[in-house]
This record gives sequence, C-alpha cells and structure tokens, in this order.
Amino acid sequence: MGTVGTLRAAGVRAGDEVVLSAYGNAEVARAVVELGAVPVFAEVDAESYCLDPAAVADAVTSRTAAVVAMHRFGRRADVGWIREVGQRHGLLVLVEDEPGADPAGAELRRAHAAYLDSRLNGVWTPKPAAGHTYEQYVVRVPGNGRPDRDAFGRALRAKGVVCKVPVLAPVYRMPGLRRDVFLPETERAVDETLALPVHMGMSRRELHKMVGACNALGGLLQPAF
Repeated sequence: MGTVGTLRAAGVRAGDEVVLSAYGNAEVARAVVELGAVPVFAEVDAESYCLDPAAVADAVTSRTAAVVAMHRFGRRADVGWIREVGQRHGLLVLVEDEPGADPAGAELRRAHAAYLDSRLNGVWTPKPAAGHTYEQYVVRVPGNGRPDRDAFGRALRAKGVVCKVPVLAPVYRMPGLRRDVFLPETERAVDETLALPVHMGMSRRELHKMVGACNALGGLLQPAF
C-alpha cells in the first residue's frame, strides 16, 4: 500500500501532523506532504540513528495524528517505546524498513561487522544490538564534523575503499521540505557518519585492507577544543 496509502487509510488528513525522523528517507516526508499533512521532525537516538522515543513524546501536539518510525542501517527502531507513546496519545504508529533492506546475507554481514568492531580504531564503530543486520556498517569520524569526515572518506576512496556518506543532509534542509528546525543530534549524525562496505562478496583480505587504511588515518584526526 505504501506510506501514503497507509496514512490515508488510517484517516490522516490535511492539516494533521505526522512525527518522523529528519535523518534520511525524504520520501517519507514527501508522502506526508502529498496528503496535505505536516511533517514534524523529531530527534534521533545517537546510537541507533532511529527516532528517539522521548523526542517523539516531546513532539506530540493536539494536531498529531501519526508517527512514522524507520529502521536504520539494519538497526531496529525502539518500536516498543514508540508504540507506547502512540497508545498514550491515540496515534497511528507506522514502522517501516528502509528502502533496499535485504535480510539475505545478514549473518555474513554480522561476521564482517564483528571483525571490524574488534580491529578498527580512530573511528567510532556502531554499537552492537540484538537483531542488527548491518545493511550498512556506519562509523563516526571524530574531529571537526563534516570537513574531517569528508576528508577521511576521500582518503579511503583513494586507497580503493568504496565508502559513502549515508545521509547527505537533514530532511528539513531539502527543497520542498524546508522547516525552521535545528536538531543537534541529527546534525551531528549527518556530519560525522560514513558507511563502510560489508557486502557479502567481501573477502577477509579486503576487510583487512580496509582496517589498515582506516587505522592509518584515524590517528590523524583529533577533536578540536
């Protein structure tokens, strides 16, 4: 049915507010706007990059009709707490996998992630969590935010590591979706995160090479005070 169909079927109408994350998946916000409803952006959890249930509770007003929670990078959103907030306020809670999520190969990706967890230094590795399928292995690059993260990524790509910035901008800064909002944890996640490859075709040798490339760079980046 899709996000628009589900929200419409649940009775979400023009003028209603829908709480969602600004960290990725602009198509969800666009679906809300397509209904004439109003996207309200809530903060993400610093470890999971999914909606923070406390921030969802703070964002609820008398006009709120629904919450859309998205699993992120294979890490599960805290659906239990978000549903509890929804029940308390009589809201629809819609939980979605991010586009392209593929459970196939999850065990191998977990093995790759465990190898990286134990060997990477100089970057902040994702915190392991039950059910994490590592659709992407997302690290944080310490230092001065976006400039250091971008420099780190360029240096890795120069060494043959196919890494990418997973989210380029908060949704509330995108054309057609701009809002006068500033969410500091979302901003930090956008500026610091980098996705390293953990796909099924990677060999242990390729993982080892990536670790060496990352560790050689990580010690050069120090937080500014």
